[in-house]
Amino acid sequence: MTGSSDGKACQGGCEPPPNTAAPIASAAAPALTASPELNASLPALFADMGDRPDAPDFRDWLAAIIEGSDDAIISKDLNGVIQSWNGGAARLFGYSASEAIGRPVTMLIPEDRLDEEPRILAGIRAGRRFEHFETVRRRKDGALVDISLTISPIRNRQGRIVGASKIARDITGQRQAQEQQQLLLGEMHHRVKNLFALATAIVSFSMRSAATPAEAPQIIQARLAALARAHDITMTAWRDDGRQTAATDLRALLQIILEPYQDVGRIVVSGENAAIGPRALTSLALLLHELATNAAKHGALSTRDGRLDLRISVEDQMVRLVWREHDGPAAVTRGAAGFGSRLEQGLAVALGAAVARDWRPEGLVVTIEAPADRLAA
Repeated sequence: MTGSSDGKACQGGCEPPPNTAAPIASAAAPALTASPELNASLPALFADMGDRPDAPDFRDWLAAIIEGSDDAIISKDLNGVIQSWNGGAARLFGYSASEAIGRPVTMLIPEDRLDEEPRILAGIRAGRRFEHFETVRRRKDGALVDISLTISPIRNRQGRIVGASKIARDITGQRQAQEQQQLLLGEMHHRVKNLFALATAIVSFSMRSAATPAEAPQIIQARLAALARAHDITMTAWRDDGRQTAATDLRALLQIILEPYQDVGRIVVSGENAAIGPRALTSLALLLHELATNAAKHGALSTRDGRLDLRISVEDQMVRLVWREHDGPAAVTRGAAGFGSRLEQGLAVALGAAVARDWRPEGLVVTIEAPADRLAA
């Protein structure tokens, strides 16, 4: 006659309660895992070994499996005191087994999450299993780590719950990837909306400003092509893993925009350089394209001998680009504000930039100034 889990005697031994795994350790040494699958498979694994002298002990196999796991595997009693601590736990949390065993598991829990442990213990006492419970824990050095927890009751041979096993997996990389994906999706959403708005403005304004209906499609096509080039440059700013890198620089952008007008020695870019980030790229590319288009239609690039000098300087965290046309027609104001003026206003709002035009007899001079940090953002 043996004692049952409820204290009553029973004949012929007592079976574990229904739907519980077969026990694999004594009450004095509770199992270090409560996985029903593992508990069920180990006896079958050793069934054909009989009483061979070299037959492995279940606990030796379990200890090897647990110690070899990359995940942190911890057991605790119903008071929340740590009973076992594998190598994965030491690597994840920074405490050795001797430092952790015998201490309350709350040493790993940040102050703002201490309410989780009573709820977990209450669930364990009720036989509940927690799967993929995502939370935050604190390492020995004080750093916080995002983890996913699987917590299962540990039962003794009589089926009574005597503790819990915890399997913790570091999901910091997964969380960072998810946050980066959301950032990327938000950025793409913002950019697509801007592209549609710019395309609509380009079509609308070009239709109104074209001298003849036949001229409008050419203007629209040229401006949309410039927008597409700016968009292509922007997309190269994102690595395959979704992380944003430096999009481009001002010299590279000028080269792309002015390439259709480049003859040997006709366009000269000198001075320093500056990084251009994705947020500034579209507006700046469109403005430079508009300046180049006007120069080709009315300014220095409209004549054989016309020249264009561009100088970049960076001083006191301000980037200055001086666009200087010479040896072409005299610069004259075009009257009412045009598409370029609207682009200038947009650049001023978005980047805190300032654009100044000077219509000189020898050619137009445009000075663009913007904070370096906002250009590169």
